[in-house]
Amino acid sequence: MPISSSPPIVDSPLGRFLTDPWGAINAMVTTVWSWLVVWAPIAVPMLVVGLTALLIVRRWWFLRCQAALHTNARVVTILAPPTVDPDGAQAVWSNLVGLLRPAWKRVVTGQPHLSFEYVFGHDGVQIRVWVPGTVPPGMAERAIEAAWPGAHTSTEDATPPLPSDEGENRRRLVTGGTLRLARSEALPIRSDFSTDPIRALLGAPVGLGVHDQACVQVLARPVTGRRVKQARRAARHLDAGRSTHLIGRLLDMLTPGPTPTSRSKPSLDPQTSLEYNAQNRAIVAKHRGSQWDTLIRYAVTTTVPAETPDSQVGRVRDQLRGRAHAIASAFSGFTEHNHYRRTRLRHPLEAMAQRRFRRGNLLSIPELAAIAHLPTDEAIPGLQRAGARAVPPPPNTPTQGALIRPIGISDTGHARPVGLQVSDARHHLHVLGATGSGKSTALARMILADAEHGRGAVVIDPKGDLITDVLQRLPEHAADKVVLFDADSRGPTPCLNPLEGAKDAAVDNLVAVFSRVFASAWGPRTEDILRASCLTLRATSEAPTLAELPGLLTDPATRQRHRDAVRRDPVLHGFWDWYEQLSDPERARVVAPLLNKLRALLLRPFVVKALAAGPSTVDMSRVLDGGLCLVRIPKGSLGEDSARLLGSLVVARVWQATTARAAIPQRQRHDAALYVDEAHNFLNLPYAMEDMLAEARGYRLSMTLAHQHLGQLGKDLKEGISTNARSKIFFSASPEDARELARHTAPRISDHDLAHLGVFHAAVRLVVGGEETQPFTVATEALPPAIRGRAKAIRTAAARHTKPLNTRADQATPDGRRRADPAFDPRRAA
Repeated sequence: MPISSSPPIVDSPLGRFLTDPWGAINAMVTTVWSWLVVWAPIAVPMLVVGLTALLIVRRWWFLRCQAALHTNARVVTILAPPTVDPDGAQAVWSNLVGLLRPAWKRVVTGQPHLSFEYVFGHDGVQIRVWVPGTVPPGMAERAIEAAWPGAHTSTEDATPPLPSDEGENRRRLVTGGTLRLARSEALPIRSDFSTDPIRALLGAPVGLGVHDQACVQVLARPVTGRRVKQARRAARHLDAGRSTHLIGRLLDMLTPGPTPTSRSKPSLDPQTSLEYNAQNRAIVAKHRGSQWDTLIRYAVTTTVPAETPDSQVGRVRDQLRGRAHAIASAFSGFTEHNHYRRTRLRHPLEAMAQRRFRRGNLLSIPELAAIAHLPTDEAIPGLQRAGARAVPPPPNTPTQGALIRPIGISDTGHARPVGLQVSDARHHLHVLGATGSGKSTALARMILADAEHGRGAVVIDPKGDLITDVLQRLPEHAADKVVLFDADSRGPTPCLNPLEGAKDAAVDNLVAVFSRVFASAWGPRTEDILRASCLTLRATSEAPTLAELPGLLTDPATRQRHRDAVRRDPVLHGFWDWYEQLSDPERARVVAPLLNKLRALLLRPFVVKALAAGPSTVDMSRVLDGGLCLVRIPKGSLGEDSARLLGSLVVARVWQATTARAAIPQRQRHDAALYVDEAHNFLNLPYAMEDMLAEARGYRLSMTLAHQHLGQLGKDLKEGISTNARSKIFFSASPEDARELARHTAPRISDHDLAHLGVFHAAVRLVVGGEETQPFTVATEALPPAIRGRAKAIRTAAARHTKPLNTRADQATPDGRRRADPAFDPRRAA
């Protein structure tokens, strides 16, 4: 059998190359050339078409992914706190690294990016963050507020940072640019500063005109994986002394330089060795943490009249370019191992509005935080700051429900409703706030909640707007329970006779109200005359009224008739004997201080109808058991003294009905509320405020006392409210009041915060479960829309309460106590 032998080496490609190198190369070139001659006319067009199609598809997919980010995109405007934490920016960007998507999502749809923007105008600078719609709502806002305590955020639908419309008969001019790292992205920029590094940036656009705007965008997205590996590979090339670019690498091959080993030799220049070592340490420090792909864009725009000559337009363009260069130059302060270079940005307005981002430069979190952060300088001109820090409510704070009175919405963290439990409201509520701060809106929401759930309430409004807002929004089922006193109404008026009820309590309350309302012109003799006159009327008339007082004091026949009726009362009879012994001039002198006040009161038709028209048409006990009494007494309509007197008498009548609840078992007492705006005008009862508030809690009457500033309260009244109205709602206060009110809210909310609360923002400290909780801040909710025709319907229904009361024998028990309402819901009293 013949032995097989391997083919000779000379027949193999390697053998032919070894025996005849030039011939082998010539044969290879000939073969390739013949293949190109045959296939190139077919393959090259196909390759070009394929690459073009691939680029088109890639471009289309990129634009599609970028467009998807704009769906439901939003802009978060940041109001800086009074004092900015310098480390807050690093905390924000470290937190937002959580935006990283899984690897397969990054490959398919890309990684969403953010845009940190400085927007400049003639009135200052706004700091905003554009957030794509794919980012969960509230994520960026919570990160910002957590990193910068006291910062406020407001979120709106995304809009372009700069206007693109030219306006009527105007021409828009614009210029802009892009900033990229000049050297390898492996090298860091400067990130450690002793002062705020963006001070120059914020100062560059100072002096913008009314039609001038500027914007700086810092586009950023977290990166990982291949993108970071590329940067580290570039770092290794730098460490080896090789270029990071392709052309540079080819040149390095032709002109090889020293290796890392040779650089470390002692023969190397010491200065060069130190520079390499410092560079290597900076590279290692930069790549130690998370990385962000970033790009900086800027643009400046203005408008000029359409008829402006070309020469003047050229000067305006030069000014725009000068401002743009000043903005770009502000980033030269970040120069260290690396620096920024600027390039031209085509179509700046369109690029800024679209916020597209393909590829930028890698920055570490400290580098990004140095560029994109809230200014730490407290004297930055034109920067709108948050007035007060936002503090979240404690976890156990009530939210909403039938047994909760709404207060507002938490303004930090996860927005949620905040309310006051009805049972905790018995510890009373103190509301303080300047006019226009949102105080009346908060009161109106609580009143509407009581009406919706059938709780009794009495509201005293010396301005009128509060009750007007309530009437327009009351639930329909509450119409039949409304009692309305309206000084501006021409319709029938209910009557609340202050001389009715328990004799001693009614007279004491009436005399105390008069003496305190007219304290500047009141003396013991005037008080004695009023008290004796009221007691005489109570003893001699079945339905005495204030309108009878002038006749009793001035008409001898009327006085004689009443005097005969009290002849068995030695005290009253002795008083009238003394009164009769006075001469006419002397009698006129002693009764003048009282009569001039009574005449001023009784000359007002509304006051006569409300207080002196006869028997009462309002049962205040029934109101507290589920009705609604609205007392609208604008000072402009009645005068200050009349309004104070009428409101104080209503409060006195409410207190009479409240103390009458002592005859009802505690479990059967309904929860009721007394809302008094400008409370200092109407708390004129002969009781100490602390005693009154303490007793009211036992009778399940919660008092909400509102006013504007602490100077309106006397010393005793201020201490009583401060101590016994344990729940607090403070709207914007004066610096003087803020220092005193901060005793209730410090250290979480300082006096500076109280003095700088925004409109419809309040500092709140509530009683929850009988215990005072930590203070927090809320934003009050706007009232629901007014219901058309509702106020008219309520007024029509309330007119039924202007007729005298029917006998209520069916409401009394055999032992004389008032029965509980059969519609009483025990859950409401829980």
